[in-house]
Amino acid sequence: MEMERPAEMSRISKTRSLFLIVGLFLSGMLLAQDSGTTVRHHRVVEQNPAFPPELTQAEAAIEKKDYAAAEPLLKKVVETDAANYEAWFDLGFAYNALGKVPESIAAYRKSVAAKPDVFESNLNLGIMLAKTGQPDAEEFLRAATTLKPTANVDEGHSRAWLSLAHVLESSKPDEAVEAYKRVAALEPKDPEPHLAAGALLEKQDHFADAAEEFQAVLAIDPASADALTGLANIYMRGRRFPEAEAVLRKLVALNSSDAAAHLQLGRVMAAAGENGAAIAELLAAQKLAPADATIPRDLAELYLSAAEYPEAETMYRSLLTANPNSADLHRGLGVVFLKQHKYSDAQQELLIAVKLKPDFGAAYGDLAAAAIENKEYALAIKAADARAKFLPEIPVSYFLRASAYDHLRDYKLAAQNYHKFLEVANGQYPDQEWQARHRLIAIEPKK
Repeated sequence: MEMERPAEMSRISKTRSLFLIVGLFLSGMLLAQDSGTTVRHHRVVEQNPAFPPELTQAEAAIEKKDYAAAEPLLKKVVETDAANYEAWFDLGFAYNALGKVPESIAAYRKSVAAKPDVFESNLNLGIMLAKTGQPDAEEFLRAATTLKPTANVDEGHSRAWLSLAHVLESSKPDEAVEAYKRVAALEPKDPEPHLAAGALLEKQDHFADAAEEFQAVLAIDPASADALTGLANIYMRGRRFPEAEAVLRKLVALNSSDAAAHLQLGRVMAAAGENGAAIAELLAAQKLAPADATIPRDLAELYLSAAEYPEAETMYRSLLTANPNSADLHRGLGVVFLKQHKYSDAQQELLIAVKLKPDFGAAYGDLAAAAIENKEYALAIKAADARAKFLPEIPVSYFLRASAYDHLRDYKLAAQNYHKFLEVANGQYPDQEWQARHRLIAIEPKK
């Protein structure tokens, strides 16, 4: 008699989402790259007779991307006119292009100090501060969102809100979401801010709001793998397996070579009890991503759950070759042997498991089951008692312990455990309850 079903074994039935985040991070990287690009003044580059000739020459050099030639010309302008915000702005732009980040930040600060109400100066300073992780990036990016760009107003404000959203993500996630929504309003055909907001909301466990963002993406781009991935993740975490399966099927249909989609679809099907289809998906994932070490373990557990014990045994043996000190894998193989009634082999593997992991309560339960089948009653009792130190007692534990004491002719302890078993069995184990009652008639003294 087995102690208990190996619930801890079924990682497949748990909603896992590691791969689902990958596509969203890629989207975030694209957003960060766009928002992290500094901009030029449009008015500054126009010819203006009032400008110092060096400034005009420097801007002509910048237009040609000859930043090294522009630098000394701009330095000359600010040496003679420290309040020339255009020159400081262009110097910051040139420094950034030359990789002189601290100098670029200092020049942008001078530009903002000279004229605080210029959108481009505040935006570029905020972007540079954000790139270097400086806390006052938020101040200047917020200022940029309130100022008017010299051209392409909506695009400029979109970039400012986007940059601000990135800065706020870790410290003020709610405000970051609102900033992404501002971007989405300014760029209604762009799915990226919705994706970023959805990922952030999901991270905060605001699943309904996150789902709305991902649905908004699909309204713009019905074939968005990132949005489908995000929705699948939310459905899985909510244990809404039919919806998750439907979304993952769309992902697989969009890209049949996506190993991660096959893997997650297999996990969802396994959680829904569709073992045959789940195995097929996992095998497809393994073929596409043979280096993914998680797939063989999932397959081993799924073969065990599907009662395909020879396949499970083969998989666990292979896994143990690469991971001989894994208590979980030794327990897995032990449970496979239990299912096949190979009790000596099961006991050996389970003894290794508890030696490797002395607090492995579930493995002690399986060891007790194997030991009693091997007629090693003292070991069965010891293992059942060890299990009770780490996990709550269950009816089967009492029955197993009672049966072991009964075989050892310790009728007093056997009777105690039979009674405890009957107290908690509640009709769930009719055969064992019948046996317990009849053994109590036989071993308890007549009153």
